[in-house]
Amino acid sequence: MASVPSLASTVQQRLADALSAALPEAGSADPLLRRSDRADFQANGILALAKQLKGNPRELANQVVDRIPENDVLKDIEVSGPGFLNITITDRAITTTLAARADDDRLGVPYKDDAGTTVIDYAQPNVAKEMHVGHLRSAVIGDAMVKILEFAGEKVVRRHHIGDWGTQFGMLIQYLIEHPHELDHKSDDAVSGEEAMSNLNRLYKASRALFDSDEEFKARSRDRVVSLQSGDEETLALWQRFVDESKIYFYSVFGKLDMEINDPDVVGESGYNDMLDETCRLLEESGVAVRSEGALCVFFDDVKGPDGNPVPLIVKKSNGGYGYAATDLSAIRDRVQKLGADTLVYVVDARQSLHFRMVFETARRAGWLNDDVKAVQLAFGTVLGKDGKPFKTREGETVRLVDLLDEAVERAAAVVREKAQDLTEDEIAERAAQVGIGAIKYADLSTSASRDYKFDLDQMVSLNGDTSVYLQYAYARIQSILRKAGDTGPAARPELALAPAERALGLHLDRFAETLAEVAATYEPHKLAAYLYQLASQYTTFYSECPVLKADTPEQVENRLFLCDLTARTLHQGMALLGIRTPERL
Repeated sequence: MASVPSLASTVQQRLADALSAALPEAGSADPLLRRSDRADFQANGILALAKQLKGNPRELANQVVDRIPENDVLKDIEVSGPGFLNITITDRAITTTLAARADDDRLGVPYKDDAGTTVIDYAQPNVAKEMHVGHLRSAVIGDAMVKILEFAGEKVVRRHHIGDWGTQFGMLIQYLIEHPHELDHKSDDAVSGEEAMSNLNRLYKASRALFDSDEEFKARSRDRVVSLQSGDEETLALWQRFVDESKIYFYSVFGKLDMEINDPDVVGESGYNDMLDETCRLLEESGVAVRSEGALCVFFDDVKGPDGNPVPLIVKKSNGGYGYAATDLSAIRDRVQKLGADTLVYVVDARQSLHFRMVFETARRAGWLNDDVKAVQLAFGTVLGKDGKPFKTREGETVRLVDLLDEAVERAAAVVREKAQDLTEDEIAERAAQVGIGAIKYADLSTSASRDYKFDLDQMVSLNGDTSVYLQYAYARIQSILRKAGDTGPAARPELALAPAERALGLHLDRFAETLAEVAATYEPHKLAAYLYQLASQYTTFYSECPVLKADTPEQVENRLFLCDLTARTLHQGMALLGIRTPERL
């Protein structure tokens, strides 16, 4: 594996060398290279430098250009305006750099220098409850970030902080004790997620109705909470049945989402129970938390309620019960001290931003987070219906996630069937799942996480516009061309001049590595989606302007096949990092 320096970094280096040769007194000045409409790149750094050295920027710019030795990368440097440099690079440099990328399994993408350990907390459904559309974003965004960070060389530990503890379990367990067959399976065969969920749903509704109508059952349920919290064995065994039954259901939904969830990574709220007491003690002894009206609280100068009084983070309630904060703080201790994390990423709804701000600040005051260990919330917005309001069914219920996924696959099947020429029914079904689930993921990931987005299936599975289907078809079209080329294989021909559409495509292909580095650093997968959409668009222009199999010479056919092949590999790798499949034929 060899990382390939991008054209931008090569140009940056040549200019920096020329700058220090022309102006030794400037030290290591930054040429401030950026992309430009007028040329391949523009460098603006000389303006600031001229100010600093009190010189004339145009004269300085000319001095710098004179210091650039003859080379095969920079074709033309023009001094424009007050002292900008407009830089055009040679066609040979573009093709040579792309050939080096094509020679590498990782397309020349380097591992990051400062790789560490990131714990990423995402996909956190609740035990004994259906997953709804609100669970979609954390799963999709988290899964993409895991893949992107791992590809960058980071050690990633996944954590699924499922809701598996709380007073509602008293009611559920008590009902199961009194109606012992409610979670039985119809047969000994593997039970479907659908059956597991319908059992849990039925039991939840029945126990809730009894709890609300029968005072004696309510009292027995409350006693059962005490047994659960004190670790009574029979109670814990029944609690475990609810967790196991829910996992059958969770894994079936994550399976539909084409996501791998590993059992050891599922560490719910209950996983931190034996740390809660110590967490509270450490906070109190260090003075980070104080007693207020019987509760253990942490106060903040900048967090006040509508009445102007401070709103504390409650770590332990006055009745001795623990709040979410105690669990979240214990999880931070566990992830930093046991798992050795230097970064914690929480993929959590933006509506919980205040809670996490307070939790992270508390952890900093306690010394669990510091300059070497940071925590970030990758906050996401809400999924809206076409009407721009939070997505609900016609009856005003939250939308079941399974129904959404099934409907997306159904819509995709119609699109695939219409375009399919020689696919069997099985192949259509397989492609429909890849296109439908890809459409849902891409719609989510192509929007900046912090923004809300409208869930519009018609738009998502459209062949036109910024959709995963458009990208999947671009990929499949390239595979079809490579198959038609027969014995003629892709081969880079650096000696050939490039047409404008070939240059534009080549320069964009070269930006894959820098795009991934930025996405990994800022946790913004939508920038990868935008890059891939632009790549498919540049390819579409290239395809319409530059005949591939009917190019003028055999060398040009090979070089254009080379551009096709590298585009396909880049699309495939980029889509895989977003968790989206690229079928070979569509």
